[in-house]
Amino acid sequence: MVVTNRAVEKPATAEELARRLHDAAEAGESVFPVGGGRAAQMGDPPTRKGVEIRTTALDRVLEHSQADMVVSVEAGITLEALQAELGKSGQFLPLDPFNSPGHTIGGLLATGWTGPLRLRYGSARDFLIGIRVALPDGRLASAGGRVVKNVSGYDLMKLHYGALGTLGVIVAASFKVFPKALHDVTVQSTHESVDQAWAAAEQALTMPMAPAALELFSTGRVLARFLGSPEATKRTVLDLGWAEADGSVWAEHSKAAPALWARIAAPRHQVRTILHELGVDQQWWASPGTGIANWAIAGGADEVRSIRALAAAAGGSLVLMAGPDEFRHDAGAWGTPPATLHLMRRLRYAFDPNQVINPGRFVV
Repeated sequence: MVVTNRAVEKPATAEELARRLHDAAEAGESVFPVGGGRAAQMGDPPTRKGVEIRTTALDRVLEHSQADMVVSVEAGITLEALQAELGKSGQFLPLDPFNSPGHTIGGLLATGWTGPLRLRYGSARDFLIGIRVALPDGRLASAGGRVVKNVSGYDLMKLHYGALGTLGVIVAASFKVFPKALHDVTVQSTHESVDQAWAAAEQALTMPMAPAALELFSTGRVLARFLGSPEATKRTVLDLGWAEADGSVWAEHSKAAPALWARIAAPRHQVRTILHELGVDQQWWASPGTGIANWAIAGGADEVRSIRALAAAAGGSLVLMAGPDEFRHDAGAWGTPPATLHLMRRLRYAFDPNQVINPGRFVV
């Protein structure tokens, strides 16, 4: 059963949001947390009616220490607003998720979405140093801290990453931030065949200055982004021999979200084989250095299940990132549950025993 109709509320404070969760739990009501709504179709369709709790009113920068390179923000702030604030100090958070703009920080943590810069910087989980969450019992719980050296609650903090809010609604987070590079250059190469494009991508990965981002497209196009000193980036571009491209191509690429798409993750040398099975008429884009690919699905649920089986056999996964409720219900957003399912269920029961938050959307 697919349920879509629900009321919308926007708590003004973390305390108000926590109280609302408590009231929902007491009343047997379901809650669906939403940030910017950019990942609203991720996961399985919800199985119960309830109230949609938007975090967009929680949009403050709580603290920014330029010297310590740490920032603390409320979960409803958009990535664009945070980058603008950090940019005043020559700093940034290395997140460039697909389907932008409009992602909130809490949404990015809850979904685990990343972008091309993952090649150099990793995911948000790697520079997340503190988190605050609202729990269904009405409490506000914190883990980690606001300084890089503080590791208290580290494992608990990481549990919330990618859990779709099922262990609690993220209301604030602290991150290690990074200095902006002195020089930021994008280059591209275009090839008649995808095999040639893969060879070009491997060439870029072997450069003395590794690319910060590298994307390969089913059209045979390859984009690479290099961050560093003007001298080093200039030498790299000359040695690689690709044509320079306007840096705005990354923002344009991130906006082009298909209505139905999936993320494939596998050991990086296996991703090419999996994508080859899609056939020449399929649209996809991949990060050859990370083993992550995205597929604009043109077929049906059976094809999704077939490619998911290939990914699983290679030690990877296929997750539906967006699509109509009926399609996600038929194909399944997550696939075969992981071997750790029993542990995930125990955690879910410990944090949200009545499954108040996002019932039906996540693996547990």
